[in-house]
Amino acid sequence: MTSTAFDSTALASDTASDAVSGTTAAPAVVLTIAGSEATGGAGAQADLKTFQELGVFGIANLTCIVSFDPENDWNHRFVPVDQEVIAHQLEATTAAYGAASGAPSVLDTVKIGMLGSPATISTVATALASGAFSNVVLDPVLICKGQEPGHALDTDQALKAQILPLATFVTPNHFEAESLSGLEITDIESLKAAAVRIHELSGAAVLAKGGVRLSGPDAVDVFYDGETLEVLTAPKVGEVAVSGAGCSLAAAVTAELAKGASPLEAARTAKGFVTAGIRNRVASGAPFDALWQGGPR
Repeated sequence: MTSTAFDSTALASDTASDAVSGTTAAPAVVLTIAGSEATGGAGAQADLKTFQELGVFGIANLTCIVSFDPENDWNHRFVPVDQEVIAHQLEATTAAYGAASGAPSVLDTVKIGMLGSPATISTVATALASGAFSNVVLDPVLICKGQEPGHALDTDQALKAQILPLATFVTPNHFEAESLSGLEITDIESLKAAAVRIHELSGAAVLAKGGVRLSGPDAVDVFYDGETLEVLTAPKVGEVAVSGAGCSLAAAVTAELAKGASPLEAARTAKGFVTAGIRNRVASGAPFDALWQGGPR
């Protein structure tokens, strides 16, 4: 078992050294295809803040606008972005930073967050299939609280059929890992089994998140890539999930992969980064706290 603490000292030292010498290396470029979350705690906002903290140049192409409804148990109010607008965003981003762009840092790493509808899933799947991405990190958002049940089911099925096979790294939470694997997860051993099963189904590296939902003093996640199975642990910071933790974990994996880390190295760094962000969480008038991406500093 491994518990990893994120160390921002080296990054800050490298940045300061570059500033003094007058040289700046071109940063890796990463894309998140995700929804906008109005309070800033999750979604594309969390992704971009994570990318910045980890030293990569982040781009966001929005799939939907989500705002919590404080008058209705803080359910999501979900507004999809028009399919043509999504396609235009992807076209512009690829033209600016894709393989044929001539950019010094080629965009070959993408994170997929909330897509929200079968139509959006189809649009994004088409872009991924033609985008020559080496790393496709899928945070498989299967349920948007407040969606109609039938629409949510159609979206879940489309995600599994069209996006999951394209992923190279998947970061399901407890519920999503149960849904993708078809297994009930009650302890570390069943979380391991779910990670193995999801890899068998997708071929992707898997970081299955038990988080605070498994009993015990530690927040436990399981990494599996077909060869290495590793349990990542860190002491729990409270017993309640924090907004943005899942988004930030997947975004941190994305950033590290873009910088050349192995999948296991990326998982370890992401675990430490998120643990520090939860420890330094941001409170608000909402009934949940938000992870602070600046927490490791």
